[in-house]
Amino acid sequence: MAKKKEISVEAKLRALYDLQLIDSRIDEIRNVRGELPLEVEDLADEVAGLNTRIAKLNEELAGFENDINNKKLAIEESNGLMKKYEEQQQKVRNNREFDSLSKEIEYQDLEIQLAEKRITEYKAKIAQKKIVIENTTEKLAKQEDHLKNKKAELDAILKETEKEEELLAKKSDEFSQTLETHLFAAYTRIRSKVKNGLAVVAIERGASGGSYFTIPPQVQLEIANRKKITIDEHSGRILVDAALAEEEKEKMDKFFS
Repeated sequence: MAKKKEISVEAKLRALYDLQLIDSRIDEIRNVRGELPLEVEDLADEVAGLNTRIAKLNEELAGFENDINNKKLAIEESNGLMKKYEEQQQKVRNNREFDSLSKEIEYQDLEIQLAEKRITEYKAKIAQKKIVIENTTEKLAKQEDHLKNKKAELDAILKETEKEEELLAKKSDEFSQTLETHLFAAYTRIRSKVKNGLAVVAIERGASGGSYFTIPPQVQLEIANRKKITIDEHSGRILVDAALAEEEKEKMDKFFS
């Protein structure tokens, strides 16, 4: 691997601050999207879940309808047997055979009653399932429409910012390549831990940006001399002087525009 060209501390500070400005701009773009990507993902999952639920409900509905058909067939069979036993009763030769056939007829009648009871129960369950399916289908239609609108909203934002984000990401990578590995690693580590992802900040009114802790005059002077990388002992951020920050902001504002 080719060794990075040695650059001055000031150049490193400028590269770090430029990198911070670029990454902050990327953060702004992503903040515009906000929770939209997660909302779209959650809605898509919900729509998929509702479709699965409707499919399962329809499967259960078909099962009950099949059960009703089976019970109807059982009733037909019992009616056929009852007719057969009644005809046989006309030909019996003794009371024992007649009583035996009567018991068979009685049993088939009970089977018919039980089958009819089950059919009534299945019909009640079917009616309940149809209500649930109707309500779930209505909810699905609403959520599908909601998902469609959220997707359109997200797509519009992505279309508007996609090219800029790609360009900025490429530029961020370019700047990171100019830094020593350990310095970029430190920047990334600090950025992941601090508020708003600000790893490099300028001194404002004698304190690091966003902090109320005053930086000693001697340390401020060292930072202004740009001879070494200074870490704020309170916020843990890398510090640059206000003049350098203003120069780099002007330069990067032109790039952003």
